Amino acid sequence: MNAVAQQDQGAVSTRAKNFVSPEVNIFESKDKYLLEAEMPGVNKDGLEITLEGNELTIVGHRADEAPSAEVIYRESRLADYRRTFELDPAIDTGRIEAQVNQGVLTLTLPKLEKVKPRKIAIAD
Repeated sequence: MNAVAQQDQGAVSTRAKNFVSPEVNIFESKDKYLLEAEMPGVNKDGLEITLEGNELTIVGHRADEAPSAEVIYRESRLADYRRTFELDPAIDTGRIEAQVNQGVLTLTLPKLEKVKPRKIAIAD
């Protein structure tokens, strides 16, 4: 992971709030990186993405569940999600885009023009 370095992982407790680390996949193409974070139960209104310097923080708040029945067994944690990444200076932070679809956040992290591969013409 050259361009996106992981900062924290696992369960984190911040200000008496429990967070779990969402699982992520990171893909690279010649002009961008794609970061996918799985956050079941989180929609657009529950997402908070911040960029401070080269530190990208993703926080996902789950909507409160109000089941009409008593929970007798649960494998999913009730905690919200949080994960922080250190971005490589080769990422154009001004053009980062975010989408969420069915609990999967996709961040598009474009590379700066100066780091993209290019073909050099040969003069006659």
